[in-house]
Amino acid sequence: MKLTKFYFLFICFLIFSLSAFSQIDNQKKSISIPAVKSKKDSANITALRPITPLDNKSQANGLNTPRLSTNLEVPNKEFSMFGEKFGNPGELYVKQVNKNLANVKLSPEEVEQLNGSKTDQYFGDFKSNAKYVKVVYRDHGYVDGDIIQVLVNDDVIHARVFLSGGFKGFKLDLQPGFNKIDFLALNQGESGPNTAEFRVVDDTGYVVSSNRWNLATGVKATIIIVKE
Repeated sequence: MKLTKFYFLFICFLIFSLSAFSQIDNQKKSISIPAVKSKKDSANITALRPITPLDNKSQANGLNTPRLSTNLEVPNKEFSMFGEKFGNPGELYVKQVNKNLANVKLSPEEVEQLNGSKTDQYFGDFKSNAKYVKVVYRDHGYVDGDIIQVLVNDDVIHARVFLSGGFKGFKLDLQPGFNKIDFLALNQGESGPNTAEFRVVDDTGYVVSSNRWNLATGVKATIIIVKE
């Protein structure tokens, strides 16, 4: 009798528990989560392409060689030296030299060296007992067409002498007293000024005098040999 009563109470307790649980569950409100739309349409997404394996031609000695792109932009104009215009390098050089000279204060000696002396040059007088002397001269700078005139005691001995790179001249019989020799610059050649080196050698081979000049056109250099 007691056992039957126990089962009866257990069944009642079980029914009561299930009834209470179902009431609590019905009281809970469900929460709905709205769907979020993507900013980008999934239809525009590019599908991933499978990686293609490298062929044997793109490998050399086990190393992968870079592939050249075929989408490089090539300039429409082809390079040509004949169609381009270039400046004259000589003119650029002259402008640069002139600019450098303008920024440098030259001494009178440097100006004379550059442009040639504009005053007559006197190289002195020398005594000699020789019967004659040899007067020789040459262009000591760049041979550029310098021309001189030679006078002895104001008489023209050689009207036009082209100065070359080697010595050339004439024999002069000395007169008692003064023997004045003038070298007159008739031009300044292509590069200027008129540049020359001269020597006066007596009949024994002794060099009586030697010197150089840098003359502007129309200027002369003078030396005097005095025979005792």
